[in-house]
Amino acid sequence: MSEERQKPARHRALDYHEFPLPGKLEIRATKPMANGRDLSRAYSPGVAEACNEIVLDPANAARYTTRGNLVAVVSNGSAVLGLGNIGPLASKPVMEGKAVLFKKFANINCFDIEINESDPEKLADIVASLEPTFGAINLEDIKAPDCFVVEKLCREKMNIPVFHDDQHGTAIVVGAATTNALFVANKKFEDVKVVSTGGGAAGIACLNMLVKLGVKRENIWLCDLDGLVYQGRQSQMTEQKAAFAQATDLRTLDQVIENADLFLGLSGPGVLTPDMVKKMASQPIIFALANPTPEIMPEQVREVAPDAIMATGRSDFPNQVNNVLCFPFIFRGALDVGATEINDAMQIGCVEGIAALARASTSAEAAAAYEGENLTFGANYLIPKPFDPRLLETVAGAVAEAAMATGVATRPLDDIKAYKEFLNRSVFKSAFIMRPVFEAARQAERRIIFAEGEDERILRTAQAMLEERTGQPILIGRPDVVNDRCSKFGLWVKPGSDFELINPEQDDRFYDYWNSYHELMQRRGVTPDLAKAIMRTNTTAIAAVAVHRGDADSLICGTFGEFLWHLNYVTQILGNKKRRPLGALSLMLIENGPLFIADTHVFPEPTPEDIAQITIAAARHVRRFGLEPKIALCSQSQFGNMQSASGKTMRGAIEILDANPQDFSYEGEMPVDVALSPELRQRIFPNSRLKEPANVLIFSNADSASAARNMLKMCANGLEVGPILMGMENKSHIVTPSITARGLLNTSALAGTPVQNYG
Repeated sequence: MSEERQKPARHRALDYHEFPLPGKLEIRATKPMANGRDLSRAYSPGVAEACNEIVLDPANAARYTTRGNLVAVVSNGSAVLGLGNIGPLASKPVMEGKAVLFKKFANINCFDIEINESDPEKLADIVASLEPTFGAINLEDIKAPDCFVVEKLCREKMNIPVFHDDQHGTAIVVGAATTNALFVANKKFEDVKVVSTGGGAAGIACLNMLVKLGVKRENIWLCDLDGLVYQGRQSQMTEQKAAFAQATDLRTLDQVIENADLFLGLSGPGVLTPDMVKKMASQPIIFALANPTPEIMPEQVREVAPDAIMATGRSDFPNQVNNVLCFPFIFRGALDVGATEINDAMQIGCVEGIAALARASTSAEAAAAYEGENLTFGANYLIPKPFDPRLLETVAGAVAEAAMATGVATRPLDDIKAYKEFLNRSVFKSAFIMRPVFEAARQAERRIIFAEGEDERILRTAQAMLEERTGQPILIGRPDVVNDRCSKFGLWVKPGSDFELINPEQDDRFYDYWNSYHELMQRRGVTPDLAKAIMRTNTTAIAAVAVHRGDADSLICGTFGEFLWHLNYVTQILGNKKRRPLGALSLMLIENGPLFIADTHVFPEPTPEDIAQITIAAARHVRRFGLEPKIALCSQSQFGNMQSASGKTMRGAIEILDANPQDFSYEGEMPVDVALSPELRQRIFPNSRLKEPANVLIFSNADSASAARNMLKMCANGLEVGPILMGMENKSHIVTPSITARGLLNTSALAGTPVQNYG
């Protein structure tokens, strides 16, 4: 076991906060600050222009400053997590963490502000004075009933959204979980009896949300440390609790729990007992949300009510009620339309979006982040996981729509569909550049066969293709395995009805397929028996024969095994004098933009002729993405200054390219830094034909190209699209074992586009 793993959890958490730099936040500049010109624009005198525009129209602050994407997380530390009133300074790690979540999940900039003020009215005055700085305020960890006062006063004084997440964030996620729990239990809001423990900010907000969703107020029974909240009670009462007071002689939780459909706990450990659970209605819904120890442990519930639907606030049990499902996305939608408040309609939109997402099939990205968990909608999966990337588009989109519909949006959107697509692109880095490819694939309706059809990533890709309408998937796999895995992963697709399945163990086409393969390979040592064996066991060969026979238009393989092994069978079956591999092209999406790398896989030591063909093919494929190719032939040699093997190869390739007119920009040979820096290139070689940064790098051998590709992936957080197998007329693509389901979907779109112009 590593030294790090041997440390107690407490020490690992402290190390996380201390190293390599203290805290969890830093500020980064978004504009260059490299010279006097930049300084004059960022500060004096250029900054005055932005100031004057804001004087003319305050709404311009969202154009010329970060205010439109800046949230304050504000706390006085009076009710921090399960720690209580620890004060503003000790609350700072929590508030920093909240700021990190805003950035991670919704790309919202955030300052944490800890205020040393316990008087709620004075605290509200301080928060209200911050309005010029921020686009929205997230109140956090302020004790009840002070939190109600602070939020009310701030909302009255401020013209930007003010949202107390402990109240409304919890209520929204509870609302979504309750929506789906009732769906599973086949019950309705208007019919259920709710018993709740905890009259604090979160508890009251949850009850108010349930009323908005349809629960009858007379069916809600609220208990606290003094027992049932009833009409006429004087002890520990607040205005908020009084709204749920019952006219009854009952006084205890044990008395009112009888026939309850839903228990909602936001109190403390051990409040609900197994004997109480026995008294509840059939298939009881129990949300025990106290942290870290719930009101009752799930195993205790199971012993007395095996059919119960359970949620907690903990990540080690199913159905964690976690505010991170809500607050980043509700603020994202509110900020993007310049909302003046977060109203009921926006909160309900958030509830409905979260609930609907759980009922949909699980995203591949969420499944990968929570490997080993069953993320199929049902009693143990009522709400999506925080790392489900679809939350941003679904929830923020619903919030923005609700804000516009209710008239609180000061910057309404012209096209909500385009806005949701923008949100989707911000999550999936490949979405924008792949857009023209997907559009072309939707028009073509090509049949794409996947060699490794039992792989989870392939199954998710097949479903995504049908949802995106980017092609007709054909899978190779055993029916029982494919069916079981579709069910296990919560996918709605079924073989035979939604996609075609080729069973390598027993398929009516077996005779035709092995005969076709034998006919192709009989003079290359393949006997009939060997052809039969290959068509039973080699799914790449089966897929290639399917394309050869016209049963499919393109194949995708390579989710396991070596690239060249797959390439051997693809070339044997689909290659000819006109159609042959011309290299593999990888599109790397990095912070500075797209960068193509070739040849990463096909030619270990390409000749000048190979390099010239790779270059011409790469130019064709780059244009598929709506980009104009600017190609650099890379070597350690710099425009003839070295007689190295790579330099000679690249110079030979340049001569071949120069022999015929080319319709794209290219130059070489040069090092990578010269290829990417026009300024450096101008100093070294002023007469270069390439005037801009190269967006395609061609390397002199596969080792160099592969190293560049992997370094961009690992060191620059680059996302790969591809590799794209060039020269095969789009009839085959070989991916790598590290590919994700999103990467496979991108590859399927590439395989699904017309082939006339892209060899």
